[in-house]
Amino acid sequence: MTTEDKAAKPNLRQKALEYLAKREYSAQELQKKLLQLAQRHQHKSRLQQREDEFAGDESAVDIDETLSAETHAEIAQIIADFQQKNWLSDQRFTEQIVHARQSKFGTMKIAQELKQKGVSDILISDAVQTLKQSELENARAVWRKKFKHAPSDRNEWAKQARFLQSRGYSFEIIKKVISDSNEE
Repeated sequence: MTTEDKAAKPNLRQKALEYLAKREYSAQELQKKLLQLAQRHQHKSRLQQREDEFAGDESAVDIDETLSAETHAEIAQIIADFQQKNWLSDQRFTEQIVHARQSKFGTMKIAQELKQKGVSDILISDAVQTLKQSELENARAVWRKKFKHAPSDRNEWAKQARFLQSRGYSFEIIKKVISDSNEE
């Protein structure tokens, strides 16, 4: 293990703490960021090594960009340690995303975002159940903010429906919101 590799080990842990100090992350998201950091560090150190070898010798050295099993194990250990200390929690991450997004987006869009961030299906299912309780009221608020009046024709209805659909609301909710707007 080179001196540069040893310097990278505390750096990964420290960087993970810096990331978590700024906002919540899912375990998968933090792992991905740490892997990218380690790859960048490895790439820089190998380029430096290659430059040093070129200075003394004209033979080129192949650069293997795969991370060592040690680095993967270290990142897995950091993630496990942070989860055990409750510094990293997918549950807390899910709650934070739901809280931040529920006033602007529908259940489907939030669930898709959570899935992309690597949150487990069980936590997503719990979040969806929570979101369903207030989805209609949230959709009405989003609709009112964008459109002040009920649609006057089919084109206007389609425009409003597309807007709500792009925000992740189901067709059932969209129909209720736009139909209720006609009654107001």
